[in-house]
Amino acid sequence: MSPTPNLRQRLLPFLLPLFMALTVAVYWSGLYGGYTFDDYPNIVDNGALRPAHVDLDTLIAAALSSPSSQFHRPLSSLTFTANWLLTGTDPFWFKLTNVLIHLGNGLLLYLLTRRLLRVGKPGLGADAERWYAALIAGGWLLLPINLTAVVYVVQRMESLGNLFVLAALLAYVRGRMRMQQDGRGFWGAFIGLGLWTFIGITAKEDAAMAPFYALLIEWMLFKGRSFPDHRRDTRVYALFGIELVLPGVIGLGWLLPGIMNPLTWATRDFTLGQRLLSEARIVMDYLRWIILPTPHALSFYHDDIHISTGLLQPWTTLAALVGIAALIALALWQRRRAPLLALGIVLFLGAQLMTGTVIPLELVYEQRNYFASFGVLLAIVPLLAAPRAALPLARGALLGVLFAWWTVLTAQTAWAWGSPLRLAQQLALRAPDSPRAQYELGRTYIILSGYDPDSPFTPLAYPPLERAMNLPDSSILPEQALIFFNARLHRPIRQEWWNRMIARLKDRTPGVQEESSLQALTTCARQGLCELPKHEMVAAFKAALGHHHQSARIAEVYGDYTLNVLHDTPAALALFKRAVEIDPGEPIYRVTLVRLLAVTGHVQQARAEFAKIGADQRLMLGPTTVHQMENCLAAGQNGTGCAN
Repeated sequence: MSPTPNLRQRLLPFLLPLFMALTVAVYWSGLYGGYTFDDYPNIVDNGALRPAHVDLDTLIAAALSSPSSQFHRPLSSLTFTANWLLTGTDPFWFKLTNVLIHLGNGLLLYLLTRRLLRVGKPGLGADAERWYAALIAGGWLLLPINLTAVVYVVQRMESLGNLFVLAALLAYVRGRMRMQQDGRGFWGAFIGLGLWTFIGITAKEDAAMAPFYALLIEWMLFKGRSFPDHRRDTRVYALFGIELVLPGVIGLGWLLPGIMNPLTWATRDFTLGQRLLSEARIVMDYLRWIILPTPHALSFYHDDIHISTGLLQPWTTLAALVGIAALIALALWQRRRAPLLALGIVLFLGAQLMTGTVIPLELVYEQRNYFASFGVLLAIVPLLAAPRAALPLARGALLGVLFAWWTVLTAQTAWAWGSPLRLAQQLALRAPDSPRAQYELGRTYIILSGYDPDSPFTPLAYPPLERAMNLPDSSILPEQALIFFNARLHRPIRQEWWNRMIARLKDRTPGVQEESSLQALTTCARQGLCELPKHEMVAAFKAALGHHHQSARIAEVYGDYTLNVLHDTPAALALFKRAVEIDPGEPIYRVTLVRLLAVTGHVQQARAEFAKIGADQRLMLGPTTVHQMENCLAAGQNGTGCAN
C-alpha cells in the first residue's frame, strides 16, 4: 500500500476521510440491531437513565445508576441519558452515537500517531508522516477486534474512556515535543495528561492507564530529556511521581486486600495463579486476533476457553509465556534502532496490565484491546508500508490483503449484529463449544416464539438449550430457560432439568448468571405466569446459599420468593436481613429490608435501618428513592406508604 509519490500526494488529503467513510459504511448494517447482554441491566432496565424531568437530582441519579462497577462510570451513563432524551430508546441512535465516538477516536489516534512518527522517525518527511498516520488510524478503525466497542451499546464505556486516553496522550506528547524544542510546555503536558485522564476515568476505570502509556512513550521516545541540548529534565520525573506513582501506590493499596482474599475468587472458576497463567495464552491470542482474526476467534462469547492449571496444562501456557518474553526482548533490542516498533510492542503489552493480571475479572473480552490494537498497528504498519525497504511490493500487497480482510470480516460481523436472530445464529456457529453462545441462541428463539406453542420458533429453542446444558462448565442458564419456557407454555417440566440445576448450584459458588436465573424464575412465579414446584425452588435456593461465600442478591431473591410465593413473612424478613449482613455496602438490600419492616408494623426498626444508609449510599440510590423512603417513614406508624 505504497503508491508512487505523485499518486500518494494526490490521495493524502482524502485518505483519512475515505477510511472514515468506509468505517461508517461497514458499520451501518449493524446499527439496526437490538440490545444485548449487559445492555439490559445498564441501559434497558435502568429506569434512572430515563428521568421524567431533568434536574440536578435526576442527573446525579442517572450518573450513578450503572451496576457495571462500584464507580458507576457516570460520564458514560450521562451519555446514555442524553441519547434517551434526544432519540428515545431506539438502539439505532445509541449505536450511531457509538460510531461517531469511534470516528472521534480514529481522528485523535491519527493526530497522536503523526506526532509519535515525528519524534520516532524524525527524517520521515511530512507526506510520509501523514500517509503512515492515516494508514494506522484507518486500519484501527476497521479492525474486527474493535467491533464490540462500537455495536455493543454498553461498550461505549470503553470507546468513550479511550477517547480521553488519546486526548491525554496527545496533550502529553505535544507538551514534551515543546519541552525538547525550547524547554516550555511542561504545564501543558502535566495538566493535559492529568485532566483528560481524570475525565476518562469517569467513563471507564481503565482510562487510568493513560499516565502509564505516557511513561512508555517517554521511555521509548523522549528518554527523560528536554531543551535543545537534550539534557535530563527532572520535571519529567516529578510529573510521573505525581500522576502515576502516587495514584498507583494508593490504588494498589486499595486493591490488594481484596485480591489476596480467597473469598474474592470464590465466584470465579479460577484462582489468582490460574488467571495469570491463562491470561498469558489469552494475550497471545489477542495479538493473533488483531492481526489475523477469524470468525471462530472473534465469537464474542469465550466461556469455552480452557483455564491453565500449570505451565504445561495446556502446553500452550509455557509457549505463550515464552512468546511474551520474546516480545519484551525484541522491544528492548529495537528500542534505539526502531523505537516505534518497540513502542508498539510495549503499548500492546502494557494495555493488558489492568485487565489481564490480578484483578478478578472475566478472562476474555475483545474490547479490552481497543487501545492495545493501536500498539500493534504502530509496530507493523510502518514496516509493511515503507517504500524503501526490501521487497516493497510484497510487503505492500500483504498490508493491502490485511486491510481487505479486516474490512470484510468487520462488515460481515456488523451485518450479523444488525439482527438479534442473525447475531445469535452467527455466534452459535462461531462458538459451538460455548455454553453461553448456545444458550443465547435458544433464548432468542424463546423470545421470538412469544410463548406460543404453535410458533415455528418454539421447537427451535430446545436443541441449542439442551446442547448448552450438556457442555462442560455450563452455568444453570440452560436449565433455567428450559424450566421457564415449559412453565410458560404449560408443558411438563422434566425432573432432569431440576436435578441438574440444583446439582450445579451445589457444586460451585453461584455467580451472576446463577443469580439472574433464580431471579427470573422467582419473578415468573410471583407474577403467576409459571407454576413451579415449591419444593424444587426451595431446594435450589438452599443449594445456592449452602456455600461459605454467600450471595446477597440470592438471599434477597429468596426473600422475595418466600414473601410473595410462600407467603412466609418472618422467614422473608430473616432472608432480607441476611442479604444486608452479607453485603452491607449495597444500599438497595437495606431499602428492601426497611420496606418490609415498615409494612409489617415495625416502623421504628425500619427508621433505624434507614438511618444506617450513609450519604454515599444515598447518592447511589438516587434522590427519588431516598425521598420516597423518607416520606413513607414519616407518614405514619403503620408504614403502608413504604410498600412497593
